[in-house]
Amino acid sequence: MEGLAPRDLVLANAEKKALAVASTLRGELVLGADTVVVLDGEVLGKPRDLSHAQEMLTRLGGRIHEVLTGVCLIRGGREARCSFVESTRVAFRDLDDSAIRGYLADIDPLDKAGSYAAQEDQGRLIEQIEGSLDNVIGLPVARVMAAIETHFTEPSAG
Repeated sequence: MEGLAPRDLVLANAEKKALAVASTLRGELVLGADTVVVLDGEVLGKPRDLSHAQEMLTRLGGRIHEVLTGVCLIRGGREARCSFVESTRVAFRDLDDSAIRGYLADIDPLDKAGSYAAQEDQGRLIEQIEGSLDNVIGLPVARVMAAIETHFTEPSAG
């Protein structure tokens, strides 16, 4: 999916994940999601190694970036589908090499978009979050629940 804009990329990835599972199920609600960090229009995915993680955090230090999560909800075996992208702006503190090395020693950055985990941050990297903290952690729960309620709740038999 090279060449896609970040919003289109997370949505395409979420839809691909959801469709892969939904095609095997009938009537079950399936959720696919994909989260990326975007800095100056560039997607920062998961780091290749610790050196790459340090490079990413150095770039993010003292700057504002965007966390995008694409979500696709599908009712297996049907055409019912709801997709959206949630965006959260995150401001990082100024970071020096010592702070970055200490942070990387305490967490495993290799499975995290942008090399950081908001749930493990404890104020070391993140200065401010504008939008959904759940989105930065990995899934915008309130928006997912609203989408389920709006698009997938069957009216009660009365």
